Amino acid sequence: MRNKNSEPKAIAMRVSINTIIVNAVLSGFKLLAGIISGSAAMISDAVHSASDVFSTIIVMVGVHISAKDADTEHPYGHERMECVAAILLACVLALTGLVIGYSGIQSLISSTQSPLAAPGLLALIAAIISIAVKEGMYWYTRNAAKKINSGALMADAWHHRSDAFSSVGSLIGIAGARLGLPILDPIAAIAICIFILKASYDIFKDGIDKMVDKACPEEVVAPIRELVLQVDGVVDIDLMKTRMFGARYYVDIEITADGSLTLSEAHHIAETVHAEIEHHFPDVKHCMVHVNPAHD
Repeated sequence: MRNKNSEPKAIAMRVSINTIIVNAVLSGFKLLAGIISGSAAMISDAVHSASDVFSTIIVMVGVHISAKDADTEHPYGHERMECVAAILLACVLALTGLVIGYSGIQSLISSTQSPLAAPGLLALIAAIISIAVKEGMYWYTRNAAKKINSGALMADAWHHRSDAFSSVGSLIGIAGARLGLPILDPIAAIAICIFILKASYDIFKDGIDKMVDKACPEEVVAPIRELVLQVDGVVDIDLMKTRMFGARYYVDIEITADGSLTLSEAHHIAETVHAEIEHHFPDVKHCMVHVNPAHD
């Protein structure tokens, strides 16, 4: 039987391979530009782009495993492997940010002993090119992530945008340095470090939330509740629990129906609720419906 996740997996893999190629070329270009022009901010930005290659590989591994069908040892599937990939990605990002911050601080300390040279024009050009390329990669990856509803791929898309933002920081630092304030270059490197650490925290927190069965956001729960109440035969909702399972949702719901209905009639209402939820909300992997009798 064909794995129903094979097409989304193929899309995610194709997008990831393309972004790896672009990131490798871009990081090499920025590193060369940073070395030639003597820009600490551009070298830091190049390291950030290089880390994207490894983070995308982590995403690919997570998507590959999470796309596997449920088996005897994993009856609920493997979707949480996307969370594991996201947490690993956050750790890699945090380590990268700390290294960049340390480099910037070292440059600031050395600037008190000897004047800093202003970065060359090549660093400025590299920063502008980086902003354009990384923003394009963000939209490319984001569109694919929305198409297949992949949380890991969406995280990778925002990682690309964080690169674009960090390149904006590099641009400001380099431009300021060329205007006679070379100390802005290592300061920009430290600012990039802070931005990366913030991004790593957000990714880490999102991954942990999905690992510990956190409830789905209200914008997910509210329309499900509204849909259930519209099903013929449902009198009310007694209890509704939701949890995030990787990039998918689980729903446990207790509905109230006429207590005089036969078992078959009550079962039909429950089956209708189950089918309607999974049909209208494709992110819901499974829902469990329990019927309680209505009391006068």
